[in-house]
Amino acid sequence: MQYLIYLLCLGAFVVQILVAVKMFQNAGAIHGILGIICGLYAYIWGWMNSGKLNIKNLMIIWTALIILIIVLNFVFGASMAAGSYGPVPTAP
Repeated sequence: MQYLIYLLCLGAFVVQILVAVKMFQNAGAIHGILGIICGLYAYIWGWMNSGKLNIKNLMIIWTALIILIIVLNFVFGASMAAGSYGPVPTAP
């Protein structure tokens, strides 16, 4: 389960880089660097310019990945808190 979350995070990072490339191409180097450093900035900028740059599908994928990561973190965290991760070894 944890590896699935890591894989989704990697996918979200790849999409962030793709949006940052669009930022470099259309808004300049400062915006592109900010897009690489700050994912929230790239996310907001991407949605604001998704119609103009025709990246709406990319932004929908990024949003779905973020939602999946959040949901799976809650599910995985709740399962860990409930003790479904296996028995705790005891010392002899």
